[in-house]
Amino acid sequence: MTDVEDFDDNDDDFDDDADDINRIVGGLPRTVLIYLAKSIVDDPEAVVVETDEGRNAVTLRLHVAPGDMGRVIGRRGRVAQAIRTVVRAAGAKEGVNASVDIVD
Repeated sequence: MTDVEDFDDNDDDFDDDADDINRIVGGLPRTVLIYLAKSIVDDPEAVVVETDEGRNAVTLRLHVAPGDMGRVIGRRGRVAQAIRTVVRAAGAKEGVNASVDIVD
């Protein structure tokens, strides 16, 4: 039998990770952008996101490998627009205006 004192029903490790994301301005939109970009490209190690924080706003600059640029932009910019929409929604959930710039 185990002692009741040794049993910890609360797993604080997960909560601490979630709090770290939410403490950073634009943390959720940044995490969403990284996830989406790495899911789309052929070279996920080349994905880099730079963050510029403003007043109640965050600008995320996405860098990908040159060969993956077409995948991220898509035909007529449809993939890029979808990425921007999802990241903007993640920012709204955090109360931040999030915008995405795709950089060479």
